[in-house]
Amino acid sequence: MKKIYFILIVLMTAFSACTDKFEAYNTDQKHPADVPGESLFSNAQKELSDFTNNTNVNINIFKLMSQYWTETTYTDEANYDLITRNIPANIYSRYYMRVLTDLKQSSKLISDKEVLFDSEKPVKQNKLQIIELMNVFAYSQLVDIFGNIPYTEALDANNVYPKYDDAYTVYKNLFVRLDAALAKLDVNAESFGSSDIYYGGDVASWIKFGNSLKIRMAITIADADNSLAKSAIESAAGKCFESNDDNCILQYVTSAPNYNQLYAELIASGRHDFVAANTIVDKMNSLNDPRLASYFTLADTSTVIGVEKLAYVGGEYGYNSPYGQYSHINGKIAKPDFPGILLTYSEIQFYLAEAKERGYTLPQTAATYYTEGVKASFDFWGTSGVDAYLLSPAVAYATAPGTWKQKIGLQSWIANYTRGLEGYTTWRRLDYPIFNLPESTTAYNQIPVRFTYPVNEQTLNTDKYKAAATAIGGDLVTTKLFWDKY
Repeated sequence: MKKIYFILIVLMTAFSACTDKFEAYNTDQKHPADVPGESLFSNAQKELSDFTNNTNVNINIFKLMSQYWTETTYTDEANYDLITRNIPANIYSRYYMRVLTDLKQSSKLISDKEVLFDSEKPVKQNKLQIIELMNVFAYSQLVDIFGNIPYTEALDANNVYPKYDDAYTVYKNLFVRLDAALAKLDVNAESFGSSDIYYGGDVASWIKFGNSLKIRMAITIADADNSLAKSAIESAAGKCFESNDDNCILQYVTSAPNYNQLYAELIASGRHDFVAANTIVDKMNSLNDPRLASYFTLADTSTVIGVEKLAYVGGEYGYNSPYGQYSHINGKIAKPDFPGILLTYSEIQFYLAEAKERGYTLPQTAATYYTEGVKASFDFWGTSGVDAYLLSPAVAYATAPGTWKQKIGLQSWIANYTRGLEGYTTWRRLDYPIFNLPESTTAYNQIPVRFTYPVNEQTLNTDKYKAAATAIGGDLVTTKLFWDKY
C-alpha cells in the first residue's frame, strides 16, 4: 500500500511539473499580461516623444512640411506625397494605438487599484490628472494634423467604426478637460516619481505644462474663437513656463532602444536622406543669425580649385539636393542623447507676444515677450550673440519688417527648429514665413494645410469617413482646418 501511495505521489508530482512547464511555455514572458499602470504611462510618454522627434519618412515628415529640411535623392515627401508610404495611417497608429491606448489603459489600471491609506489618495489623483494632460496634448495634435477626428467613440474595442467628431467641438471639450485636470492637481502630494520620464513626478512642473499647453491651444484657435482664446490665455499666463528649466523634454540616453529617434534615422541608419532646406538657411543667412552654427554644418562651396570657401547653403526645397553639396544637420542634434522636445518656454513667449498684439490683457509688451522668446531659443541651443542679434534692425521688434504676424511668425518658426509640427502649424496660422514651392507644386495655395485621412479609413470605415470628409469641405490637403481662417 505504501508502495502504491509512493507511486501515486511521484505521478502527481510529475504531472504538476509538466503542467507548470506547459504554462510557462504558453506564457509570453516578454509581454506580461499584468502591466502596471505606471509602466504604461511611461511607455506612452516615450512613444509620444519618439513620434514627435522622429524623421522617418514613413512616420513623421513634419520637418519637411515646415521646410526646415529637404530630401537628397528621393523627394516624394518634400513634394507632399502622403499616399505612397501611407503616412496618415502611420500617424494614426502612433497616436491612437501607441499613445492614447496606453494612456487609457494606464488610467483604468490606476483607477481600479485599491487605495489602502488616505495619504495615497492625492497621489492617485495626481497620476490620473497628469494622464489627462497627456490625453489633451495628444488629441489636440491629432486635430491640428487632420481636423475632425474620432474622439467620443475612439479607443472602443467594441466599436471599430467610430464616428468623426467636429474638430472645433473637440477643441472646446479639451479645454474643459484641461481645466478640470489642473484644478485637481495637488502640489503637496507626489505622483509618478521615476515612472514619469518627462518631469520625474514633479506636480508643480505638470501644472506649468498644463497651463503652457492651454496657451498653445488657445493661440491656435484665436482666429476662430477669440473670446475663448483670450480667456484661456489670460487665465494661464501667470502659471505657465518661466524659463527653459520648465521645458517639457525627454532626456534620451546613448544606448538603444532609448536613444533619440533623430540619431536612429540620421546616424544609426547609415543613410544620408536629408540636408538643410534653403527656406530656413536663406532666411537665417539674411539675418546673420548665429544659431545657424547650432542648427547646421558649413558646406564647401569652392569655385576655385584649391581654395576652400565654406558657407551655410541649403538644398532647394523639394528638388534633388546631393548630400555632399549642402549643409547638413548639426552633429549635436544627431547625438543619441539629444533630448526629445515637446513644449518649450521659447515657444510660449512667442504665443504671448501674439496674444498681446491681439489685445489680450497681459503684464508685458509684445516686444518684451518676443525678445524673451529669441533669448530663450539662443539659450536652449547654447548660442552666443543674442544681444547683438536683437539690436539688428531686421530683428528688433520695433524695426523688423512687416506686420506683427510676419515678425513673430518668422522668429517663432526659426526657434521651433527640429519640431516640425509646431513650425508647420505656425506657418499655417500666421501665413509666415513665406515657403518655397517644391518641384511638383505650381501654386502657393497648393501647399498642404492638413493631412488627408488614412486610406484604410476610406475602405473600412467608409460611411463615417464620407461624413467626416463632407463636414470639413473635402478630404483634401488644401482644405483648411477650422482655426485656419486666413
